[in-house]
Amino acid sequence: MGLLNVIRRLALREKVAIREIARRTGLSRNTIKKYLNAGTIEPKFSTPERPSKLDPFADKLAGWLKAEASKSRKQRRTLKHMHADLIALGFTGSYNRVAAFAREWRAARQREQQTTGRGVFVPLSFRPGEAFQFDWSEDYAVLGGHRTKLQVAHIKLAYSRAFLVRAYLLQTHEMLFDAHWHGFRVFGGVPGRGIYDNMRTAVDRVGRGKERQVNLRFLAMANHYVFEPSFCNPASGWEKGQVEKNVQDARPRLWQPMPDFPNLAVLNAWLEQRCLALWREIPHGHLAGTLADIWAEERSALMPVPLPFDGFIEQSKRVSPTCLISFERNRYSVPASFANRPVSLRVYPDRLVVAAEGKIL
Repeated sequence: MGLLNVIRRLALREKVAIREIARRTGLSRNTIKKYLNAGTIEPKFSTPERPSKLDPFADKLAGWLKAEASKSRKQRRTLKHMHADLIALGFTGSYNRVAAFAREWRAARQREQQTTGRGVFVPLSFRPGEAFQFDWSEDYAVLGGHRTKLQVAHIKLAYSRAFLVRAYLLQTHEMLFDAHWHGFRVFGGVPGRGIYDNMRTAVDRVGRGKERQVNLRFLAMANHYVFEPSFCNPASGWEKGQVEKNVQDARPRLWQPMPDFPNLAVLNAWLEQRCLALWREIPHGHLAGTLADIWAEERSALMPVPLPFDGFIEQSKRVSPTCLISFERNRYSVPASFANRPVSLRVYPDRLVVAAEGKIL
């Protein structure tokens, strides 16, 4: 482009003869006349297509590169090995040509992964009363003057996006069952389906595709409240994206600054009231009105809440000669008549119940 600018400046501005321009630039007079007559400011050069010695082996080499990309770095063949293998197949070109082909192939593969290779996603939509989403998170609060790590249950209606946040000390079955009961109680009903990740308290084994071995105790809870549990694919959090976002949004709304309460019960009472207040403040986003407005419409589509599920976890214990049983490094007394005898310990989120011979001790 710089040389063309020199030609045009000499001919059009300085009125230099074409013969003199040819002498100064080393170009032929015909080439100079062609550029001046075309009136263009950028020369266009056509690149002739020349067959490459690698063309007959391009598909073979691309297949090798794709196969090696799926292996660990230590197990991959080098380009020198591939070049040697191509020579054994009749290739007569240089290693540099193979290396250039590999660079182009990797660049194209990276572009593909950054566009269509990342996948195509369709936004999920739900009918009123169709589903809820559930997830856990970890947050901190000051309880009784001590900074305490909490396991926080998030349950959210998929249509109205009304949500409840409830804190526990553990993610055990009895805490999971309690979180569902309080969620359905606050929502005023039970949706038809629950969407979960593959948490251990719900799934004993993840099979191929959607095949799951569901925990029997969790399944008993789902049957009690008459909803169908649905589990996401592994590492596919977008399949329950609403509650995943709720986990992110809850931190600045509820946990910053760090809540300070005398005990867990008072904290959960505050969390429930704060969630209800947020329903009235947060716009739905896709529908006109706040979360509270859309929840009022959805409530009629929910199944009435049955009696609470008896969500205990049962453990067998043997009473010591000193009339004690142990649970999580604590000891509890039972009547002396049951010393050295087996009893059943039922673990609830807020209490322990000891039973034996069909009676509550």
